[in-house]
Amino acid sequence: MKSRFAPSPTGYLHIGGARTALFAWLWARKQNGKFVLRIEDTDLERSTQASVDAILDGMSWLGLDNDEGPYYQTKRFERYRNIVNQLLDEGKAYHCECSKQRLQSLREDLMAKGEKAKYDGCCRDKNLDSGVVRFKNPQDSYVVFNDLVKGKISISNQELDDLIIARSDGTPTYNLTVVVDDHDMEIDYVIRGDDHINNTPRQINLYQALGWNLPEFAHLPMILGGDGARLSKRHGAVSVMAYRDDGFLPEALLNYLVRLGWSHGDQEIFSIEEMIELFDLKDINKSSASFNQDKLIWLNQEYIKNSSIENLVSQLEWHINQQSIDVDNGPDINKVVNSLQERSKTLVEMTNGMKMFYQDFNEFDEKLAKKQFKPDSKNIIETLFSKLDDLDDFSAENIHNVVKEICSELKVGFGKVGQPFRLALSGNGNAGSIDVVAELVGKERVLMRLNMALDYISQKYS
Repeated sequence: MKSRFAPSPTGYLHIGGARTALFAWLWARKQNGKFVLRIEDTDLERSTQASVDAILDGMSWLGLDNDEGPYYQTKRFERYRNIVNQLLDEGKAYHCECSKQRLQSLREDLMAKGEKAKYDGCCRDKNLDSGVVRFKNPQDSYVVFNDLVKGKISISNQELDDLIIARSDGTPTYNLTVVVDDHDMEIDYVIRGDDHINNTPRQINLYQALGWNLPEFAHLPMILGGDGARLSKRHGAVSVMAYRDDGFLPEALLNYLVRLGWSHGDQEIFSIEEMIELFDLKDINKSSASFNQDKLIWLNQEYIKNSSIENLVSQLEWHINQQSIDVDNGPDINKVVNSLQERSKTLVEMTNGMKMFYQDFNEFDEKLAKKQFKPDSKNIIETLFSKLDDLDDFSAENIHNVVKEICSELKVGFGKVGQPFRLALSGNGNAGSIDVVAELVGKERVLMRLNMALDYISQKYS
């Protein structure tokens, strides 16, 4: 059994394409079959190497490994030419020299009459030997197929025109290449977006004209934005790699994608193994799915909370390099990640939270400093400095005890000590448990930052 993902390299790998790839990949894995990756790059004007790289990078980051490919259609032009010539020789295709002006005029006339715009077969029986090549679509009966998502679909051949299968320069068109490739690559399941459903009857007619067995078809419902409009950049329909850049874990994005149009009871969180075990094409919803960025963020946070430290450190490597953080200039990264794991929604948040452990700063958030570093804070910070300086064992437990002692001695609440201490440690007030953070920051840096806070108070209120 084989399924395939066949993107066109005319842009990045987007959410819709990634979901299609995931569903096709899951179905192959569930069936112990093979997953084929094919790059449909016959649009020579719009296809770019940058887009090819973006697709391959996206698939690799998501972990959707292919068993065959990537195949490139531009390397198979001779095969397509042979099939076109075969159809011409068998009288199942013909050359057409209708000008663009004639075709446009025909289109406008038909639409003015309220009829479907389609080619009228003008060159069908002219026996021309140049121009585009059109397939002789059957003119009677129906194309009937059972879509594994949408059910039985029936289209009258009278609604279909003689589609172009080769351009005048000899290059093949999509509907021909996809049929030849799916046959040659022995694809059993064609899983794709329902924007392709109008192509399916045309392709079935091509299969039958060539005497080839049909694959099964499954057309996935569209993904819409939360407002019901077609998914666009304003909804978050950006490159899959942009989600990596924004700090999402690939497994969280996969989990989110699998729920866009498929469900298993009320379960929200699925491991890859569970997805493979439970996924079934018959359980795909017929109606459109709705993209919700807040749900994706929630899911990502759940995955971060429950991920192994080893996995998080591995996934953070790219972000750490982007931020030029030297993790050798500070505490064990595993301990830092562990301290940030519960409170980070994204890896970007986590990376930003890491900075205070490895990078010194020379100023505090001014708004917070005005609030926390007041004249009456000076004695508290001086006492903190003195007691922490006396600690031989600079552990979270001992630091916690120091803060408790100061609250008791000065008869103040925890916030009076904890909030200035938190700001002194982080520079921006963003820190978790101050005792754990202080231990990881280390005694030397903690004392230096408390001194900075005292300097701020002295300069501000001298």
